Amino acid sequence: MVGKTTIYNFIHQDKENGGELYKYTRHQLKHRSRALYTCKKKVEDKKSIEERPEVISQKTEFGHWEIDLIVGAGNKGAILTLVEMTTKMLFMRKLKEGKKAKSLADELIDMTLPYKNYIKTITADNGNEFSDFKRVEKKLNLQFFFAHPYL
Repeated sequence: MVGKTTIYNFIHQDKENGGELYKYTRHQLKHRSRALYTCKKKVEDKKSIEERPEVISQKTEFGHWEIDLIVGAGNKGAILTLVEMTTKMLFMRKLKEGKKAKSLADELIDMTLPYKNYIKTITADNGNEFSDFKRVEKKLNLQFFFAHPYL
């Protein structure tokens, strides 16, 4: 028995050679092309998790935070989470504009400004939503580190 892949391969080959068999297929071999991957812009000048002081890894000193996003179904809506590594204290905020870097940075600054003296470092994953980290570092006077990318 001949499979549909073999048949379509034959029809494609015929079309490339000037044949007209494709005209008798349901959609004349017109396929909707989809982008498989989005082009991510690379975050510049980020500090690796390897550059963090050793005291952060020991989790004995208050003031070192991890940040992440909880993203809703279909990328609709997002919640920013900020967890202190020693005490597991949690701050959460719903983001009005989803994963956009500028609005995320605005919300992060607004959420943490009253506590800026208690935040020494923030560690994030490599998501583009954290690409405006330089403004956060400057406004809150802290260091921002990035984890290793997933391979």
